Amino acid sequence: MIHPPLLGDGRGNYRVHIVGNCGKLTSTVGKQLADLLGLPLISLDALFWKPGWEKSTNEEMRARVEQRLSECPNGWVVDGNYTRRIGMIVENTSTDVIWLDPPLALYLPRIIWRTFLRMLRLEEPCSPGCPESIREVFSPMKALCGGASRTTVLSARARPPRWLGSDLGLTAILRGKNAQARWMGSGAARMV
Repeated sequence: MIHPPLLGDGRGNYRVHIVGNCGKLTSTVGKQLADLLGLPLISLDALFWKPGWEKSTNEEMRARVEQRLSECPNGWVVDGNYTRRIGMIVENTSTDVIWLDPPLALYLPRIIWRTFLRMLRLEEPCSPGCPESIREVFSPMKALCGGASRTTVLSARARPPRWLGSDLGLTAILRGKNAQARWMGSGAARMV
């Protein structure tokens, strides 16, 4: 499958939103794309979680996201899905959306491995001050990164995002074992 290049705003600015359920490589692809484009990466997890796994209120989260987006007038890459908490702030200002939807057999082992590395402090937590522990990992609210077990029952294929088919720039739906790597390496992710 050939994926189109990023659309941007026509003036060389790219505001890319990477979406997908927990563990579906949004942070990894987001970091790679931000590095490739020379743009800041905005992690919605880092803006949502306060130290000690305390949740931000919707109002706090919305204010943080709006502030961070305004600090990046020349573009950004945002990873994460918090539409229920912040509304369509990111979606409404994105020039491109990349929807990651790899199969469960690919991302579940990655979630487990990442969680294990975080528990051993060999990888940074999703937000500063939020170390993962056995208790956190197996709590019903945070089981393997916020409930991957709940979000995988209905895959994104079964319930596509509400913006699919809208005038937002859906750049790519990346599924399968090597889809992200192929798209990043194809030149489609580069500025045109």
